[in-house]
Amino acid sequence: MNKKALTETDIRTKFITPAIVGADGTKWNVMTQVREEVFFTKGRVIVRGKTVKRGEAKKADYLLDYKPNLCLAVVEAKDNNHAVGAGMPQALEYAEILDLPFAYSSNGDAFLEHDRTGGSDVVEREIPLDQFPTPEELWQRYCTAKGLKPEQVAITVQDYYDDGSGKAPRYYQLIAINRTVDAIARGENRLLLVMATGTGKTYTAFQIIWRLWKSGAKKRILFLVDRNILADQTKTNDFKPFGTAMTKVTNRTVDKSFEIYLCLYQAVTGTEEEDNIYKQFSRDFFDLVIVDECHRGSAADDARWRQVLEYFSSATQIGLTATPKETKDVSNIEYFGEPIYTYSLRQGISDGFLAPYKVVRIGLDKDLDGWRPEDGQRDKYGQLIEDREYNDRDFDRNLILEKRTAIVAAKVTEFLKATSRFSKTIIFCENIEHAERMRQAMVNANADLAAANPNYVVRITGDNSAGKAQLDNFIDPEKTYPVIATTSQLMSTGVDAQTCKLIVLDKRIGSMTEFKQIIGRGTRINEDYNKLFFTIMDFKRATALFADPDFDGDPVQIYEPPEGGGVVPPEEEEEGNQVNEGEGGELGPFEGGEGAGGDPPTKYYVDNVEVRVATERVQYLDESGKLITESLKDYSRKTVRKEFASLDEFLTVWNSAEKKQAVLEELAAKGVFLDELADQVGHDLDAFDLVCHIAFDAPPLTRKERAEKVKKRNVFGKYGEQARAVLDALLQKYADSGITSVESLEILKVDPFTQHGTPIEIVKLFGGKPGYLKAIRELETELYRRAA
Repeated sequence: MNKKALTETDIRTKFITPAIVGADGTKWNVMTQVREEVFFTKGRVIVRGKTVKRGEAKKADYLLDYKPNLCLAVVEAKDNNHAVGAGMPQALEYAEILDLPFAYSSNGDAFLEHDRTGGSDVVEREIPLDQFPTPEELWQRYCTAKGLKPEQVAITVQDYYDDGSGKAPRYYQLIAINRTVDAIARGENRLLLVMATGTGKTYTAFQIIWRLWKSGAKKRILFLVDRNILADQTKTNDFKPFGTAMTKVTNRTVDKSFEIYLCLYQAVTGTEEEDNIYKQFSRDFFDLVIVDECHRGSAADDARWRQVLEYFSSATQIGLTATPKETKDVSNIEYFGEPIYTYSLRQGISDGFLAPYKVVRIGLDKDLDGWRPEDGQRDKYGQLIEDREYNDRDFDRNLILEKRTAIVAAKVTEFLKATSRFSKTIIFCENIEHAERMRQAMVNANADLAAANPNYVVRITGDNSAGKAQLDNFIDPEKTYPVIATTSQLMSTGVDAQTCKLIVLDKRIGSMTEFKQIIGRGTRINEDYNKLFFTIMDFKRATALFADPDFDGDPVQIYEPPEGGGVVPPEEEEEGNQVNEGEGGELGPFEGGEGAGGDPPTKYYVDNVEVRVATERVQYLDESGKLITESLKDYSRKTVRKEFASLDEFLTVWNSAEKKQAVLEELAAKGVFLDELADQVGHDLDAFDLVCHIAFDAPPLTRKERAEKVKKRNVFGKYGEQARAVLDALLQKYADSGITSVESLEILKVDPFTQHGTPIEIVKLFGGKPGYLKAIRELETELYRRAA
């Protein structure tokens, strides 16, 4: 057998898999321990203009499991024309991502092993095919390197919960669970897990608790949350398998006969000693306490969960957070230590588990320029308005410009009408009163749909029981109503709104923690409901926080609309506008404005001041997470010229490309949005002309002009009559829709090509598929010959 002639797949089947399994099949069990071609990411969602698709997912050739969900090694294969170690760079990259102790590369001749445990003097060594290590060998080497004792190993190998549905933890959840369980097995007692909103923190916590509980390592567990809805969601969803062993502490009553306790901080603590009902438990009652969302302004020494943790100080304690809070007064890390694992928003978007987003920034003239009342001006209720400059710190707090609310509602409605009026939308407002006024404004702006169903727009705030009753319907993907929810604080955290496609920011956000939480309302993906990305509509320049080094999100790309509206560069948010996050409550009508803490300031309601849109632009986020501030044309020119130093260089690549579509896709991947360029320059231009004109100032030709020039040259005389008719039809298709349609064989399945026969019959007119593809290349050469 000539190994050099074999494909990579043949090498795997004939040499690598048999070596892993063993000659007698006694090494790795191919059914339960060997997984081939394993996709462990989903592929980043790429938003290119109007097109949304997934990028390439990461795929390991082999993953070797000691037991389910306990993976030890990755193996990368190459064909025999490569060296034994040619796959090692990729194997090491995947081992790093997946947190695996061993990485292997093979070309079918031998294996190259890389030991990542740190417990071996020899990091890399070559192994003959018949000496590939067994699962027990690798497991013992791993345990020795980690210093695990037999009683610790028993906890480490405890099974995951499996409901039989085939649901398995994602790779980053496995890392978080395994690292936590391993650390607790080794005796660590203070642990912090950082996982971005929407990545399944509660499910991760469930599997950690399940394994520790089932192994007997932890017998009584307290799970603390700060939202009632979180406790209810947890009990009925992720924690449901605990069944009768679990209870939720309600009505400030304690029953000590359970093993798993779900609890709201506020339900067991209070300002008076008799309210601190957690003290009805003995200090050593719980041996594991998990604090969900431990970032919410609450790591200060006097925070409620801090009191609970200090009381149960003998228990192992785990903090879960999306945004670890580190300020001079507040620190998660000071209490829990450095995170044992971090899975960031940036990584989640890159892996394709979280949705990327566009940003629509709208600047209103009064927000940008401020407003000062005329001398002696009174509000709608006759109050004399204090004479001073009012700005966006005042609006909707102590000065209400009613027409400002109306124009925000109008712009949101305009966006929904242009996309879908049934896209789930959350509008974040300054306070409860603002949320109510916004609800009214949205009802008036959407009078037809609001009349058809009173729940088209609802206010969901802490004081509104009717609105809160609609929260489950809002987050249920199968429920159409409510469509639009106005809120201030209640929906900023813990609401699993999988199908939310629009988030509107009409409140000042001075806290990075709150900003990340709000953005997290839209980052969940639901492909069944076509939710792959979302849009942030920003009226308060809150998205300036994207430029903050503490923000780890990864915005996609930028598109700036045609000239006609002004452009405001991103501005940094001012310091000091920290909202009261500690108890997760709503800001009341007067909270957060000037005078907070003393007497409520006078509030003015002005209904006769015009407010207009001063600036408007649509932004995407580039691959490095940076905002691009130049126009689409300038950005496209710079991007193309970075790839191609001159027009001649671009023409050389274009004319030599077997498929022009490949060149266009490469440019699109760099952020050259051809659809949007066509909106500005002209839809009748070929993509080739768009690029040459924008980047190199070449005079453009329309597709129709290019097609006519080819027809006049009569370059297809060598073909038969029917073949010429097919080529003429292809020219017409090019003139109508561009080069991409011409390059696809699928085009032969539609009119007018069906008049000439089936695709196979048409290809035969050219002597077969090679002849047909050659004719297409000749057609392309002629189309672009003048430019060349």
